[in-house]
Amino acid sequence: MSSKREQPSGPGRPRDPAADTAILRAALEVLIEQGVAGASIDRIAKRADVAKVTVYRRWSSKEDLLADAIEAAREKIPAADETDRPAEDLPGIIDRLLPQWSEALTHPRLRVLSARLLGAGPDHPRLLAAYREHHLKPRRERALATLRRARDAGVLPPEADLDMLIDMMNGAITQFLLLSQDAPTPAEAREYLERLFRQIGFRQAP
Repeated sequence: MSSKREQPSGPGRPRDPAADTAILRAALEVLIEQGVAGASIDRIAKRADVAKVTVYRRWSSKEDLLADAIEAAREKIPAADETDRPAEDLPGIIDRLLPQWSEALTHPRLRVLSARLLGAGPDHPRLLAAYREHHLKPRRERALATLRRARDAGVLPPEADLDMLIDMMNGAITQFLLLSQDAPTPAEAREYLERLFRQIGFRQAP
């Protein structure tokens, strides 16, 4: 778990949720503007109008803070596993979420954040490791559970390699998000996602 979620023990003033929000917002803004190297705790604290010690009480490292800031932006994108509908309804769930996903994939901020994160590997491996451990792994486990239920419900063939399906979807979306020659429109993003889900088996050919 990220250090942000660890509640302090012992006496003292309770944490201010507004400070958490301000720090995460500032971290996101500085990361977008300055990149990982320029997103120092000092700059983030100044942008959030808090003392550096206030940041360090919540996050033990810059990498943990930036990982949580990126995830805070991504949490606004709904996931197909965030529903209590039965697994056989997964194609319908995807249809309902496609407009929101299409808008999110074409938002300039998400494109910059994704590029910052993927480019962090060689020079800032601790950021990628923190994001992978605290956010990617739990999200992948939830996605696998959803796909298992879909496979059991007959939405996917029984021999489907679920780990490979997730890798295919992640790779295709990364390709679309970061390597498109021009910034795609929401309509282009939706058309691309529809093709992707048809290839995987979640949608029928028109």
